[in-house]
Amino acid sequence: MDETLANPTSTGEKPAKERFAKAIEEAKAGAQALGKEAQERADLYRDKVTSTSGEWTAQAKEKATSYANEGKAKASEGIAAVSKLVTENAGLIDEKVGVKYGDYARSAAQSLQDVSARLDAKELDELAEEAKEFVRKSPGLAIGIAAVGGFLLARLLRGSND
Repeated sequence: MDETLANPTSTGEKPAKERFAKAIEEAKAGAQALGKEAQERADLYRDKVTSTSGEWTAQAKEKATSYANEGKAKASEGIAAVSKLVTENAGLIDEKVGVKYGDYARSAAQSLQDVSARLDAKELDELAEEAKEFVRKSPGLAIGIAAVGGFLLARLLRGSND
């Protein structure tokens, strides 16, 4: 009798093992290629997110600087307006309360005008550094000023909703 008929696995065994081994190799190669492609895509997305977040950060910084400069200009204008108002009313203070108090009002108006001019002349970085230095030198006073400012701001905002 023929050996291949008596043992059917003997002739087909080697090709089946080879096919199985080849399939395993192909699967490994496919998995490696898929992993490599996934890594490349992840790198691409990470780079894209990094560049986009950098752009957004730059835009936010630019916008914040713009708003801070606007705020500085408006604060300076407000201080100058109060100074002008006090100066205009100094004569009335002279008449009603006395010349001594009118002089105090003029002195206060001049001080406000000086503060307004210094505020206009300084850059935001300089103002921030001065504020940090003030807080370092007088932390209690800084906390008190912040508390009073917060209270006044809360009152103004609450009053505008009524």
